Order: sequence, then structure tokens, then C-alpha cells
Amino acid sequence: MPENATEVTAAGIARLAGVGRAAVSNWRRRHADFPQPVGGTETSPSFALRDVEDWLRAQGKLAEVPLRERVWQELAGDPAGAAAALVRVGCVLALVRERPAEWRRLAGRGDAELARRLPAALEEVLAPRLSADHERPAVPAASAGQLLPPVGLLRGAADLAGELGAPRAFEFLLGRYLDANPRQYTLTPPETAGLMSALAGACDGSATVLDPASGTGSLLCAVGRSGALYAQEAAPELAALTALRLVLCTDPGTAHIAVAAGDTLRADAFPRLAADAVLCHPPFNERNWGHDELAYDPRWEYGFPARTESELAWVQHALARLRPGGTAVLLMPPAAASRRSGRRVRADLLRRGALRAVVALPAGAAPPYGVPLHLWVLRRPGGAGAAAQASPELLLVDTANLADAGGARDDHGGRGGREEPDWTTVRSTALDAWRTFDRDGTLTQRPGVSRSVPAIELLDDDVDLAPARHLPTPATPGGSAELAALHDRLTETLSAAVELTPAPAPGADEADPPSRTSTTVGELARTGALELRAGGAGTGPAGPMRVLTEADVLTGQGPSGILPEGPGEEPVLVRPGDVVVPVLGGGSVARVVDEAAAGAALGRNLQLLRPDPAALDPWFLAGFLRGTANNRRASSYASTATRLDVRRLQLPRLPLADQRHYGERFRAIAAFEEALRRAGQLGDQLVRALYDGLTDGSLTL
Repeated sequence: MPENATEVTAAGIARLAGVGRAAVSNWRRRHADFPQPVGGTETSPSFALRDVEDWLRAQGKLAEVPLRERVWQELAGDPAGAAAALVRVGCVLALVRERPAEWRRLAGRGDAELARRLPAALEEVLAPRLSADHERPAVPAASAGQLLPPVGLLRGAADLAGELGAPRAFEFLLGRYLDANPRQYTLTPPETAGLMSALAGACDGSATVLDPASGTGSLLCAVGRSGALYAQEAAPELAALTALRLVLCTDPGTAHIAVAAGDTLRADAFPRLAADAVLCHPPFNERNWGHDELAYDPRWEYGFPARTESELAWVQHALARLRPGGTAVLLMPPAAASRRSGRRVRADLLRRGALRAVVALPAGAAPPYGVPLHLWVLRRPGGAGAAAQASPELLLVDTANLADAGGARDDHGGRGGREEPDWTTVRSTALDAWRTFDRDGTLTQRPGVSRSVPAIELLDDDVDLAPARHLPTPATPGGSAELAALHDRLTETLSAAVELTPAPAPGADEADPPSRTSTTVGELARTGALELRAGGAGTGPAGPMRVLTEADVLTGQGPSGILPEGPGEEPVLVRPGDVVVPVLGGGSVARVVDEAAAGAALGRNLQLLRPDPAALDPWFLAGFLRGTANNRRASSYASTATRLDVRRLQLPRLPLADQRHYGERFRAIAAFEEALRRAGQLGDQLVRALYDGLTDGSLTL
């Protein structure tokens, strides 16, 4: 194999061929001519990409590797590491975007000559965009020797920019990189970033905005047009990616960009900055943040944070880098609002009017997704409106219950089975409350949602700022009239369930049960009677797309997930008559897709069976797939999970007319099941409303 040839793992081969990893394992066992590993480990070998492509084509399993897939595989297999390769690619994409004629002139030369001339060309593009306001540049200069090995990757990335545009090409490759390293980076989803930017008023075209813990630059990318963007990040590779991302997402000449690599709390790169806005998603629960070295730091104007209160150190750093009257918005863990170790700092922030609002977000707004995080809105005392803060109030907003049950985003925007906030409602609720409060200094309360509280009421022994603890309980929705309507709906649903209760079918003679020849789903797929497709992550080609998630199938609800817009894998779209089966958990569930769900993308951990209507009835198929014994035979067991091998599920060989008789019966059972589910949901609502109404006094005995 040539030195520095691109390698690909079994997962990458599966992605190239559009199959599961199990298929790749089968190919390795069954085909003696399958390429031999050239690297990796015994448990995770890697193969030469060129050899794999040749083998797949010879087997008729691959027509042509999509350009985006080839570029990603080359980037992931770069000997210098994927992060370093992505930085080099980002530099070239900036050149392609801002000086396309120059790139075309260079690209026409040989590889060695291209690598020799590229450093100067990249310097001419990046130097004017990335201001040297600090000693250590975020994007280090590359030499010809460093650029020659990946020159094929750089050419491929430029070709990808021709298809997608340079910014989208970079976002695609960055997304793939982050997806491949989900535990290494904590990301800020775009909806959360957009809300933070709006709360800070950072979208003013002349504003100076700082992110002192930038990660991959999501918060500053959400700002849009700005006068100046400043960022600092401890991890050098992330600082470089932030810088390139900002170069590619802003127009030349519209924003001053300065990005530094380094520990913000210990070595602030912008000590004299007076920003209009600070946006920050700081690392949570850090013990090694510099507590011992920074005891006498002048930034601790509101009190020296305890070792366990790293988030309050970031709060005070943000305030120190604001101009008087400037606004900071920080994403905070909910514990920071109530930990006793931070009560003195919280108290001083309140007394001096620096902390203006605490907004509780729904779970799923940002990692860790199971925790309902808070947004703290702060303003540096002084500047316009300072007199109005002589008797300050604190705005408390609770949006934590504004979520839709369904799939949630993964670390780069996909869904993974958690709850996803109703962002339209969350955003409008938070912004409407903040803008009114910011204008008037107070707010008419909305029970359970928002309230402005005089700071003096919060200055007790705990200084607990959690919104839910200070908001009045909302009255039972609709009062007794709505409860009566809910009662009537439940009664109607229960009556419908009784009417839909299936009558027992005649029993077969247990001593002489009928014999039926069976087939498996795998055999039906091989003969073309049905098509098998696996769900997974993808992106919508022209805007957000609905996703049918695993939770939707299990609960019988409509598609609740959303795929982000952008380039990526082509999603599998469901059609009416498709049968969808969850493959994890060991349950026996199969759902026939109806018109309401049609067109949605198939989510993770779901298997789609698309029957040929001339050979298989979908309700017959779904009904037999749900048999308990059938599922038991087709399930495999690991230490922590049960997985269903859909290909091993069995069903009898019957004429289509007989299948339809079974299908009608299974359809009736499904209608009864749905009526029971609706009755259970309405019953839960009624029970909760009665408990709440009697305990909060909105209902009387």
C-alpha cells in the first residue's frame, strides 16, 4: 500500500455500501478475496480505501463513491489526524470562497507545485480576516511539507465546495468529525445558541461580541452580522476550527475576527476588551479552573468563587469583559442557582443589579440533555439605565415544561430518542418576557411561567434563584369547565374502546393444531417480496424534515423528530403501507405507516419493511411480526440490551386473499389498542388536573 494511503474502518465500509456493519463482517468471512486489514487493531481493523472501493465495484455493491463520502473518508484517515486535516481543509475552503480565480490557477498545477505555492496564498486570505490581537494565532501557518501529503484531500474538498459551496462543505465535514467524536466535545445546539444571541442583543451589525469558551464557534456563528467577533478556546484544535468557521460564515469585510487558543481564566487573551455582549457555554463542574492561582484576580468583583463554583468564575469573567451596560448570557447548570457554596456571590450579583434574569430551559436544550439547564442574563452596572437599577428586580422565567415528547437531537443536531423542546414556544416565551422586563424594569406575572421578583425577597440564607421555586402555581387549565370537557372525552373514548374490543376468535384444536409452512423476512427480502431499510441520521435537503423516532413508534404518536438542514446522508423516507419495527429493547411492536406519517424520515434503531402490495398485505405482515414467540426466536441478547434480528422473524406462507383476512383482524386489534392508549392518556390528564386543582385551591370539595 502506498505510504499515507487513506484507510477506512468497517463502519466506513458499511457507510460506503449503504449496509450495516454486520454485512461487512459477513463479507470478510465469506469472501476470500475481501481486502486484508492494513492497520488498526485486531478488534477494529482498517482497510485501504482504494482496495475496498475496487472490491465493492467488482462485487456490484458500489457504482461510485459520492464525493462527500470520499472526502470525509480521506479526511478521517489522514495520518496527521482528522482535526489537523480539517483545519487544512478549512484554510483551503476559505481560499476557494474568497479568491476562486486564484484557487483555479493554483489547482491547475502539479501536486508539488500546488503545495509549494499554497502557504503564501492561504496567508494572503486568512491574515486580513483573522486579526492578530493576541500573541498566539488560532490557525498556525502551514508549510509546503505539511500540505503536500494531503493535497489530494484538499483538491477533493475544493471540488465538494463546487457542489455545496465552501461554508456548507466545511459544515458537513465538521459535522461528520463531531459525530465521530461525540464524547470528546460538548456542543451548543443552534436553537439554544440563537436564543442566547437574541437575549444578549448581539445581532446588531456594529456590536462587539465575545465568547470566552468558544468550543467550535456555535454561539458566535449564531450572531450573524457583527462589528467584531472575539473568541478564546483552551483546546488548540477547537480554536482553529472556530476561527475558520467564523471566516466561512461571515462576509469578508463585515466583521473583525480575533480568535485565541489558551485557558481563558488563567491566561485571558483579551484583558482590555470592553464588549457589547458576551455569550458563553462554559465547562460545567470543573475543579481545576485556577482557584489557587487566581485568588487575588481583579475579576472577582462580586466575591471569590469557591473551588466547586467554576461557573461563577465564568460569570464574573464575562462581566469583567463587558462595557458598562453591556449584556452577557451564559448557559448554566441548574445547581449553580441554588448551591450553598455560591450563595454569597449570587447575593452580591443581585444586590448590585448585575444579574437581571434566570431562564429555565426544557430538558434537551443542550448537553447534558437529561438536565433542564438555565440561562443567566447579566448586565454590567453603569451605562444607560443605571438609575433604574437602584431597586433591582430579577426576572424569572420557566420554560422547562415546554417540550414535545419524541426524539431529541444528538450532539450535532440529529435526534436520538430524548425529548425535544418546542423551540418556537420556548423562544417566544423567553424573549417576550425579557424584552418587556428590560424595557420597563418589571413584569406582570404569568403563573408558572414568568415573574419579576424584587431582589430583597431573594436575599435570604439560601439565595435560591431557581425559577420554579419562586413562580406562583398556575391555576388548573380552563378550570372546572375544561375538566368537565376532559371527563366527557375520556368517557367517549372508553365507550369507543368497549365497542372496539375484539371478540374472541374460534380456538383451534390444541391436540391437532394446523400445520403451516413458514418463511422468514430475510427470505422474502431476497425474493423481492419486500424491501428492508435501516433508519439512521441524515439531513434534510431543503429545510428541517420530520423524523419518525423510536419513541413515536412505541407510543403510537406522529413524527416528532426533526432533521437539521444541510448536506449529509440521504434519509430513508417512509411511505403509506410501510411496516416499521424497533430493533432494540426486546419488545414486540410493529407499526403500519399511515398517510399522516408518510414522508417522514426513518429514525435511529428502526427497521423499515416495505412489502410489495402484490405479494404481501402490510397488516398481515405487521400482525405476525408482533407475535411473542416470533420475537423471542429472532432476538439476541447482549450484556445490556436485547436486539431484534428482523430477518429472522417468521410468517406463514398464505395466498394474498387469506393474508387480507388476517390483516383486517390485525387492523381491528390495532384500533382497539389505539383507543386504550388514548383513554390512558386522557385518564392521566384528568387525574393530574384533579390532584392539582384540589391542592392549589382552584377546585373545591
